[in-house]
Amino acid sequence: MIPQVFLVAAAALYILHAPLINALSSSLQQVTGFTAGPTAAAMYVYIPTTKLTLAPIVLAIHYCGGNADYYFSGTQYAALADTYGYIVIYPSSAASGGCWDVASNATLTRNGGGDSETIINMVSYAVVNYGGDATKVYATGSSSGAMMTNVLAGAYPDVIKAGSAYSGVPDGCFYDPSAVAGTTTPFWNTACGIGTVVKNASEWASLVKSYYPGYSGSYPKMMLWHGTSDFYVFYANLAQELLQWSSVLNVSFSKNVTNTPTTNYTEMIYGDGTKLIGYSALNVGHPVPVHETVDLAWFGITTPVTASASTLTTTTTTTTATTTTTATTTTTTSIAATTTTTKVTATTTISTTTTSPTSSTSTLSKNTSTSASSIQIVTTLKTTTTGSQACSLLYAQCGGINWTGATCCTASTCTFYNSYYSQCV
Repeated sequence: MIPQVFLVAAAALYILHAPLINALSSSLQQVTGFTAGPTAAAMYVYIPTTKLTLAPIVLAIHYCGGNADYYFSGTQYAALADTYGYIVIYPSSAASGGCWDVASNATLTRNGGGDSETIINMVSYAVVNYGGDATKVYATGSSSGAMMTNVLAGAYPDVIKAGSAYSGVPDGCFYDPSAVAGTTTPFWNTACGIGTVVKNASEWASLVKSYYPGYSGSYPKMMLWHGTSDFYVFYANLAQELLQWSSVLNVSFSKNVTNTPTTNYTEMIYGDGTKLIGYSALNVGHPVPVHETVDLAWFGITTPVTASASTLTTTTTTTTATTTTTATTTTTTSIAATTTTTKVTATTTISTTTTSPTSSTSTLSKNTSTSASSIQIVTTLKTTTTGSQACSLLYAQCGGINWTGATCCTASTCTFYNSYYSQCV
């Protein structure tokens, strides 16, 4: 079972770290025409108004407790797509907790009928319908999305050309024979999550290669990130990931480069640095913040789109969606022999002005007029208690203008960020 505190923490981290949404040339679109499955995961895309005629595809895969909207709004892959002209696919898990199945044999194995196959079918859809470049497909994700990034790299190495995984685990680490694809609550492997699944490099590599029997081609280059203070998906998993992919890619550790790509990060280079790189983030928790421009450089997406690229003519519609997620945890107090049930409810209202592609032309028209995406996110985390007054959980809100919930924290400190938001950290 997925730890509820993990889901709450993931959602709260989105609220804390979500960047301001700049004006975009297009908007996030659900692809209702995608029905290939085999699981119920939904396909969302961001297609910039000006894109390359044959556009690279970036798979941006969300964390547990998240969805396509969250990862779209919480990262800059869409904004950078406007600059570089690539397509972004945001898969959205159908599971109740928003996690991806990375434990069943179906999802780990090529064309096995799991979430990984559904995501690859989204790539095929984008190639056929949006002019995606099947030779330039890249995967990235955070937490559960990082785990899926590793799974995709192992089962579909002929499709995925490079991966960047933020706070994940080795491919196959979550495997459990009881895990079933397509369930509403994907299997959570606690032993792997806390970093106690340990193998040698060849054992990890054998797992990867078993998921696509008979394959003799190349595997994608991998970039792996992890924080030393990660107590949800433990830091020990980074070493196991590096063992796995160093063996698969046949490269050995070369050197460390400190304070790269930013202060307190250490870059771990394998071979000549073109196939495998790790990043150890000192005192960083879960998940490591996304470094979009570093990812794009790793993917080889470095040239801004020009006026010779294709242009989409657009129409505008407006939609509104409200999502409510409830997580319940049970704790026993040490002061009195009573059990307190605490319910944390996160309600997110997303109001979107949608720019929909309706046709394309081969050149950019100087008179093209588009309506930029406008997304307003209003999120509240409220803590209510049955039996006694409770403080907010770790990473929950604990203060701010118009805040009516608890103003104290359980085993953490209420930290002021701005007049509207304080958080238990």
